[in-house]
Amino acid sequence: MIRLLLAITIAATGLLSAQTSPLTADAIMQRVGANQDRAEDLRRQYLYKQRVVIVSRKTNGKVMQEEASDYVVAPDPEGSSKKLARVAGKYWRKHEYVSYSGIRTPNDGSLDGDLVSDLRDDLVNERHSKDGIARCLFPLTSKEQEKYRFHLLGEETLNGRKVYRVGFRSANSDVPWKGEAVIDAEEFQPVTIFTKLSRRVPFWVRTALGTDLPDLGFSVTYNRQSDDLWFPASFGTEFRLRAVFFINRNITISMRNSDFEKTHVDSLIHYDEASLQH
Repeated sequence: MIRLLLAITIAATGLLSAQTSPLTADAIMQRVGANQDRAEDLRRQYLYKQRVVIVSRKTNGKVMQEEASDYVVAPDPEGSSKKLARVAGKYWRKHEYVSYSGIRTPNDGSLDGDLVSDLRDDLVNERHSKDGIARCLFPLTSKEQEKYRFHLLGEETLNGRKVYRVGFRSANSDVPWKGEAVIDAEEFQPVTIFTKLSRRVPFWVRTALGTDLPDLGFSVTYNRQSDDLWFPASFGTEFRLRAVFFINRNITISMRNSDFEKTHVDSLIHYDEASLQH
């Protein structure tokens, strides 16, 4: 009888230990990856609005160009498509600010105008992404996770929910990012994720080409849109850009998604410039 009780106690203790033992970082991220793989398809079912604001400043704080771009993002057979509805902003020219609005950035050949439009296209208009954010910045899908190593930083409570904090770093020299992800412990969905450069721009580039990106980093926050889908709600970065000896700017970029409306993948979304501006 005593042996039987001991055996039951040992078995129960082992089962409890297995149930309460913390998940590893790899196990957590494997579940996140599976959810993100499904989310890429689910995001195709949503129509929403997106606003991107980019500001280029001199190092003394003077605004050289500030622009807000409004998009309509709609499903299409490839995933999603973005239509620029309106841009509005101002830029510094000949001792005064010039304001503009319409459906395109003025092409006057200015340094800051080219810089703002290039950054917008490179960072928030990724053609192969379902939400426009460059996928290489945030290793959430199963495919992107293959490029990183993960480690568990701890557990905590955020907004009344248990979350995991997971650190990550590139697994090879081809990927320059490291960072931290906050993962909802119940649904294994990302809450926030931060990335920054894991190493400096090579010395020869900084000296020979006069180019550097100190403090470059990005963050994205997610909100739940349904039981199955957490969607990127906001994206942002602020960094200093020094390039080819004469460009020296502080850059701020923010993106926000809103007005989500569930639709169908096979729905045809027709745009016309007049309706987009209302």
